[in-house]
Amino acid sequence: MTGRVVGLHVNPNGGVPKWPVESLLITVDGCEGDRQRDRRHHGGPKKAVCLMEHAVLASLQEAGHPIGPGSTGENVLMEGFDSSVLGEGVHLTIGDVLLCITGDAPPCKTIRASFLEGDFSSLSHRQRSGMTRWYAEVLREGRVHLGDRIEVNASVPTGSQ
Repeated sequence: MTGRVVGLHVNPNGGVPKWPVESLLITVDGCEGDRQRDRRHHGGPKKAVCLMEHAVLASLQEAGHPIGPGSTGENVLMEGFDSSVLGEGVHLTIGDVLLCITGDAPPCKTIRASFLEGDFSSLSHRQRSGMTRWYAEVLREGRVHLGDRIEVNASVPTGSQ
């Protein structure tokens, strides 16, 4: 199954919102030009990249939430596949970059401005399966560009882990 990159976002000051960029260098330490204020809950090798499907964003917008690209801290906004294909352990190849999803990114109060009445639980995988952002670790570093193809469940090359 394939998709494509429709948004790339960083915030060099940390936190949200994250601002759009045309390309993004992704390393095992995270995304170049991006910073997290709360390193206890965000960032680090197992949470190096935050991913979100455009369908999740669109669904929340249709429900009236004032969410937009980058407003909830995602680094990579993706489209083209069903949310049921994503989950812990799934591998994604984006250009030369190889990611492994390590888990969902539970919502917190820092993103409440993106939701009606601050109800950020609308982006909770625990409450609504698949309606979430995902954290991923980087198995192979590289640069990602807007429009890049995303391969889901790509085979993992020998020696890349």
